[in-house]
Amino acid sequence: MSDLTVQSPKTDQKIVMYATAWCGDCRMAKRWFDAHGVSYDYIDIEKDEQAAEAVLRLNGGMRSVPTILFPDGSVLVEPSPRELAAKFVR
Repeated sequence: MSDLTVQSPKTDQKIVMYATAWCGDCRMAKRWFDAHGVSYDYIDIEKDEQAAEAVLRLNGGMRSVPTILFPDGSVLVEPSPRELAAKFVR
């Protein structure tokens, strides 16, 4: 593990991760958030039809996961650990 300093967004809103149980990239993103103490809501799009529709809207009709929605309105789709770190490290 690196010695990065992770800073949570300055808001009461949580990060929302749209994911599936079988997705390797989803598991990686979940592990990254957990390891860095980042609070988020995990929503399995295979169990929540409205969440699945949100993913389709956010990704131009694609069911790409993880789709991660941040409180500032930005979205990361299938991010690498480096892309996740770039959202938090100052």
